[in-house]
Amino acid sequence: MSASEPEVLRDRIFKSRSLRGSRFVGCDLGDVVVRGSDVAGMEIDSPWLLEGDSRLLVNGVDVVPLVDAELNRRFPGRELRTAEDPDGLRAAWAAIERTWVATLDRASAMPAGAIDASIDGEWSLAQTLRHLVMATDTWLGKAILGQAQPYHPAGLPDEDNNSDAYADGVFSVQAPSLAEVMEARGDRQRMVREFLAAATAEILAQPRKNPHAPDYEETVLSCLRTILEEEWEHHRYAVRDLDVISTASSADE
Repeated sequence: MSASEPEVLRDRIFKSRSLRGSRFVGCDLGDVVVRGSDVAGMEIDSPWLLEGDSRLLVNGVDVVPLVDAELNRRFPGRELRTAEDPDGLRAAWAAIERTWVATLDRASAMPAGAIDASIDGEWSLAQTLRHLVMATDTWLGKAILGQAQPYHPAGLPDEDNNSDAYADGVFSVQAPSLAEVMEARGDRQRMVREFLAAATAEILAQPRKNPHAPDYEETVLSCLRTILEEEWEHHRYAVRDLDVISTASSADE
């Protein structure tokens, strides 16, 4: 194993070990089995948990449907993200736009610096909005509309993403101003809204190349649903972190 290669612990058995307080980031924990171990206080956050036929058994109970239902309860409109027809997609986009308006209003009313605050090394709210600019450019501008260079320089890609969708140098090295981010964000939201306004069932069924892996085929519908998934997942992260900031601010008063 070289210094640059991660240690592989696949298929190991850990017995009578303490991992209390450990943090796993970007790790493969698929099919891990935990037996007779103390997991009180464990926190799991996986954006892929609800994809496909994923299962997560806790004391023999598959909690994935329960998690999905609870998230829908907490975030009204989230259940629309799996819409399959133009009217449903238009309603889904209107719902997430309304949700973001409320969340940004909340953030603007919080103490100065809340929008740029990072919790546990995660993206700040401003960085999250930049990432959503990039995601919309990828899945609408590049994948659906076929634009050769759809990217706004204010966008923010994943740090470890070696994607075929964009090249080095596309995005700004310096962090853009919040005003620039909000302008780009608003423009991308408008682009999705206008595309959906003219969408038909025939358009949704049209094939497209996956922007990150061009050898794989998508449909216009699957690209739009990816945008919705990105929106809801990153909104959830934003709310989670705003809750932490709010709690800390209250404790300081």
